[in-house]
Amino acid sequence: MPDSPGPSTATEQPGVPLQRLMFGGVYGTVLASSLASALDHDAGHPNAGYDALWILVAALAAAAAHGYAHAIAHWKADGKRATAESFVAVLAEWPLVAAVVPTVAALLGAAAGWWSEEGAVDVALTVNTAALFCWGLLAARAAGQGWGPACRVGVVDVLLGLFIVSANALTH
Repeated sequence: MPDSPGPSTATEQPGVPLQRLMFGGVYGTVLASSLASALDHDAGHPNAGYDALWILVAALAAAAAHGYAHAIAHWKADGKRATAESFVAVLAEWPLVAAVVPTVAALLGAAAGWWSEEGAVDVALTVNTAALFCWGLLAARAAGQGWGPACRVGVVDVLLGLFIVSANALTH
């Protein structure tokens, strides 16, 4: 899926908000899955609350960096609103942050003692892999694809999740 356009083109192209939602959803889901997979390999005592916080911080940093990079890429020499445009571009990356919420919630459940951190990671990877299918399906349907081709796109997105799950299993 192509990268989302910057704020200067957001009003010029129809469908950009949906494109940004899908981009942020896939990117944030893959980011959360990758970070959660790495949690099983720390040598210290599990601290699911701390881990949830750092996944959220990483998502916020990635969203800010992505939004800011788009903003500066679209700055004009005579632009007088560079700061305001940058701020709006960063805020528009909220789907990336929202996509890590299931992983953060699973880890917070582990921090509350409802299940183990390892169980939270397993749940997060399962939920995120299913979410990747949904993101692919949504993107294809939004592009006008029928259900069959849309499901194939969803399966391709699932391969991203399965890659992370497989890497997690191989490194244990």
